[in-house]
Amino acid sequence: MKDMLQENMDEYLPLRDVVFKTLRQGILTGELKPGERLMEIHLANRLGVSRTPIREAIRKLELEGLVIMIPRRGAEVAQITEKNLQDVLEVRRELDAFAAKLACQRMNEEQMNQLKEAAEAFEKAIETKDATVIAKADVAFHDIILKSTENDRLIQLVNNLAEQVYRYRFEYVKDKTSHNRLIEEHRNIYESIVNRDEAAAAMAVGAHVDNQEKSIREQLRAMK
Repeated sequence: MKDMLQENMDEYLPLRDVVFKTLRQGILTGELKPGERLMEIHLANRLGVSRTPIREAIRKLELEGLVIMIPRRGAEVAQITEKNLQDVLEVRRELDAFAAKLACQRMNEEQMNQLKEAAEAFEKAIETKDATVIAKADVAFHDIILKSTENDRLIQLVNNLAEQVYRYRFEYVKDKTSHNRLIEEHRNIYESIVNRDEAAAAMAVGAHVDNQEKSIREQLRAMK
């Protein structure tokens, strides 16, 4: 995690924000496991900082739903539960389907080319078998679709869910058995938008989210 801290170092960011980004990245990528206690002294020693920025970062992570406070135990990384998974992805499914429909109407040629390049970059990312690289390429693909909607409120709503969704996305892309399916899903989304087929685009996005939920549910049940 000390390496993550160095990666997040930015001369323009206050230390508390750097620590926040580092802990959040640790949670989203699974370095900090669900249910793991976040002990201020331990984390401060591990990152080489005082307890104050750790405490501030934990408060912000609690607001994002990535950390929960347990009476007499303190802060813990929030569990990935089936209920929370369903709550988040139900909302994201509808927002993504709407974004895909708007993209069919509003995406310009330049953005079409960007989406094609992003789909190809995703396939190359799959070849690395690096979950962090794959998740980043997946985000880039969907961000092009979202930006093309030109709907600021929709973009804001999706971004508000971004961290929660990323956590589930990361769990999904770690499953190597899903990689070929992910490539096919991106191709279907791309082709439906290029063809300006709103119904097909919404259906392709829906299948993409549904498969993500199914895969993570299976992982959660296997861990019980």
